Amino acid sequence: MSAHGDKTPVTLTSADPNAERVAQLRKLFPECWADGEVNFDKLRAALGDSVSAGPERFTFLWAGRADAAALLQTPSRATLVPKPAESVDWDTTRNLFIEGDNLEVLKLLYKAYAGRVKLIYIDPPYNTGNDFVYPDDFADPLAVYLKLTKQTDDAGKLLTSNPETSGRYHSAWLSMMYPRLFLARQLLRDDGVIFVSIDDNEVHHLRLLMNEIFGEENFVATIAWQKRDSPSNDAKGLSVTHEYLLSFQRSEAFRRNLLPRTEDQIGNYKNPDNDPRGVWTQTYIVRQEVRKDRIYPLTNPHGRTVTPPPGTSWRVDQQMYEEYRNDNRIWWGSDGNGDLPFLKRFLTEVAQGVVPTSWWDYKFAGSNRNASVETRALFEREMPFDTPKPTKLVKRLLQIVTSADSDDIVLDFFGGSCTTAQAVLELNREEGGSRRFVMVQLPELTGNEQFPTIAEIGKERIRRVISKLAKETPNMLAGGQSSELREDLGFKVFALGESHFEQWAGVPDRDAAKYAKTMEAFLDPIKPNVDPVAVLWELAVKEGYGLNSTITPAKVGTNTVHTVTDTERDPPQSFRACLDVKLASDIAKQLSLAANDLIICRDSALDDTLAANLALQCRLKTI
Repeated sequence: MSAHGDKTPVTLTSADPNAERVAQLRKLFPECWADGEVNFDKLRAALGDSVSAGPERFTFLWAGRADAAALLQTPSRATLVPKPAESVDWDTTRNLFIEGDNLEVLKLLYKAYAGRVKLIYIDPPYNTGNDFVYPDDFADPLAVYLKLTKQTDDAGKLLTSNPETSGRYHSAWLSMMYPRLFLARQLLRDDGVIFVSIDDNEVHHLRLLMNEIFGEENFVATIAWQKRDSPSNDAKGLSVTHEYLLSFQRSEAFRRNLLPRTEDQIGNYKNPDNDPRGVWTQTYIVRQEVRKDRIYPLTNPHGRTVTPPPGTSWRVDQQMYEEYRNDNRIWWGSDGNGDLPFLKRFLTEVAQGVVPTSWWDYKFAGSNRNASVETRALFEREMPFDTPKPTKLVKRLLQIVTSADSDDIVLDFFGGSCTTAQAVLELNREEGGSRRFVMVQLPELTGNEQFPTIAEIGKERIRRVISKLAKETPNMLAGGQSSELREDLGFKVFALGESHFEQWAGVPDRDAAKYAKTMEAFLDPIKPNVDPVAVLWELAVKEGYGLNSTITPAKVGTNTVHTVTDTERDPPQSFRACLDVKLASDIAKQLSLAANDLIICRDSALDDTLAANLALQCRLKTI
């Protein structure tokens, strides 16, 4: 931000996601910088023994890695265009659906949402040979996206497959995943966590990639999920019935929740001896370890002496055992003549849930068949989407990571048919929760006339889930009340699109007339015949305001001034924007602008005097 007294041009691209790390490095090692660049020799010297200088070291490389890193550092010149007509409850909902290439979208979300997302779940392409890879292009990612989605004249194939015959089969997939996962980490809260669905084709490479991006010390678990509830009899070799979910935390601040006990688990607690403390379950008092101080004889109620089996010992010393016995916590079986004692664990004394494990069977987390049944029920026929995940799977992730009584943001940037959105809406209904989702999906062509793209399927699925929930409880319509909490049955739609501002692309040849014409266009860089509201949203995105900001117009003398407010920022922030071709000379007085207030206007709407006065009274940015 410029000092008062200057006007600053509005930044027309997304923020550099690497700038924050560079700034931290410069703050830690100021002596290693000269002329704005790092001196690696000095940095090595400063780090001392922490630097690996030998020729042999552990590293993870693939063909195209440098290009993937360069693509990550290329700011997006795109924008997010509001689509109220495709949305539900636009004015009050905080749920989001964004149609577009997820890398470009993540770059645009970075400034507003860095460090704010509690849970990320993605189900990316598995790279099975026929799966697509996103057609990233270092030269101009937006131009490629516009062509592939047929928003420009030079239409092409939407996505490209990644056949195993390709010389860079694994490398192409890794190059696609690297910048997206890097940005995902930046968006996570310190106590946030990411889960990535994957199968055997790339699970080993994905683990190495995520070790590098998130740090192997932040690995949480590899969950094995039983995706099939029955074997495939026509499988070659073994019938593969599982997939994986790789999980990494942003930092050690992550704390998992306990899962609620199932009826079967609660059923394991009985009270055969009518203990007044209630139902209990028995646990072994033997441990598979030899500790001489915990090998001693015990006598059961029938007077029979028992000792630990060979190679074991009791879990507690003799004094603790006696305390348990005196408190009626030792169980020798219903007849009191067991060969080994058990310890009674009362339901009232254990935690209110169970620790999640890394094995999720179909009864616990659903199966592919369950997912197909769910989508058919919503669409009343076979949905044109091959690999949806069951909502039960995503709900388990939500239960482990998020809280019902919070505003936790859940992001899925490979949104597909939007299982994640349905899981958030339904679990909020079940628990009275206020979680919110951000879905991102490329408009991949389906060949289906009713739903021509995967993005259309996702939007329609969310609409149908909302309609279903609203009908189940009519008084919980969008905008209504749910218990003491307003239930959010809506979502805003945005679409990735070209900037509403002229972007400097240079002049291809040294033609004075062409150069003059190009420069003339930049006297007022707002493109002709664009929607003013869309321009305001682009300003909000580029300034780092969230997509749940409000835009409020007001007549101020001869000008129309919009106030853009983001109440989700801490503290809430706002700026004023005027797109009029001429700004009144007393605009600062009419708006009562203070030194920290920000106003954005056309550069051509100011004369030198007004520009100087405004820059002295407030923060001034010009288009």
